[in-house]
Amino acid sequence: MLAAKIATRTARHRSWVRLASTATAPSSYKVVVIGGGAGGLAVSSTLSKQLGKNEVAVIEPSETHYQQPLFTFVGGGLKRFEETYRPTSDVIAPEAQWINQAAAQIDPDSNTVTLADGTKVAYEYLVVAAGIELDFAGIKGLESAIGKNGVASNYSPRYVQKTFEFLQGVKEGNALFTMPATPVKCAGAPQKIAYLADELFREKGVRDKVAVGYYTALGKIFAIEKYANAMNEVARSRDIGVNLFHDLVEVDGATKKATFKVLGSGPQAGETVTVPYEFLHVTPPMKPFDFIKSSAISNAAGFVDIDKGTLQHTKYPNIYSIGDCSSLPTSKTAAAAAAQSSVLKYNLLNQIRGTNAPAAEYNGYTSCPLVTGKNKLVLAEFSGYTGAPHETFFFDQAKEHAFSYWVTADALPAVYWSSMLKGTWHGPATIRKFANPTAKN
Repeated sequence: MLAAKIATRTARHRSWVRLASTATAPSSYKVVVIGGGAGGLAVSSTLSKQLGKNEVAVIEPSETHYQQPLFTFVGGGLKRFEETYRPTSDVIAPEAQWINQAAAQIDPDSNTVTLADGTKVAYEYLVVAAGIELDFAGIKGLESAIGKNGVASNYSPRYVQKTFEFLQGVKEGNALFTMPATPVKCAGAPQKIAYLADELFREKGVRDKVAVGYYTALGKIFAIEKYANAMNEVARSRDIGVNLFHDLVEVDGATKKATFKVLGSGPQAGETVTVPYEFLHVTPPMKPFDFIKSSAISNAAGFVDIDKGTLQHTKYPNIYSIGDCSSLPTSKTAAAAAAQSSVLKYNLLNQIRGTNAPAAEYNGYTSCPLVTGKNKLVLAEFSGYTGAPHETFFFDQAKEHAFSYWVTADALPAVYWSSMLKGTWHGPATIRKFANPTAKN
């Protein structure tokens, strides 16, 4: 059925004439990938090798590529910031054409992407892997407070080093850690840094003078019940206050106060609560990029509207999407992008080649490694579609384990640079067959 669906929609796709390179015509590529993050490079590396030199273009404005999953370790003082980045020119496949600009507009009816300078780039097939935008302006006072006043965020390379710097200076008072109501990438990161801070305060001998509080706009500490139970126990055992339905709406850096709006349907719903802080780690609200939200390819929420199985657009058969900018109803993580990339590449290449092979289908797999201290980590793996755990190893990954820490802190970063960005890592499904053959967990 999936193969028939792709084949039918592909047949409706208009015939395409490659545009000549002239002063007035846009440049043209077989495949254009918007975004040079983990998902975009996992896709473009393989496609450019399969289709040949300069058949694939990558639109990416940043000259630096960051391995963002390492930011929590940097914020907790466990990794050096220098380990998290490489020049973009070093990680884009040599067969691909790097367009070092931002995308400004997508016109799916004319098969063009307009760049920030007004230049148009034409495509036969489009892969949107643009990620998600950090919205620091979405919280009143945050832009003027962050980076000073004890306010930091592991979500930005600009502020991540401030996290450990400010944590080291805390001797008493409240250390607050927030999670917004919007979709976010790596939804476990907001609480991970709270556990690392707790450990740091204990090592410094000040934990009895510092109250650690996790404030989340959501109604659970974690979406999947098995791991929610585990994280609630971790927080309880370390005397970390968990405040549900509390959404950060204002930061007053001058007086070091954070104001939360109470969500939900409880007796305090709609009220605001102001809490003084000595340290404040903010997970900013996040939103789709305007050039996606304003285009015909987005859904009502502003994300690229794709089939959750095939990753093909629901209206435009020559458009696919992957990762944080997509409408896929699963957690937005690098692990999810790795699994999605395999499905997307298989289906897109079959479409390009005109084969009628059965379509691959993404099952919602994602992973959120919840670091809880030095050499301790809860390795959450699950399907965002079903909520069922999909654990790679034979032991209960909801328990803190040193091996899980090693996998996340040391093994996966190496895999990221050497394999995922080159399009050869599609997640641990193959490993799971051997490491957890009975799939009891």
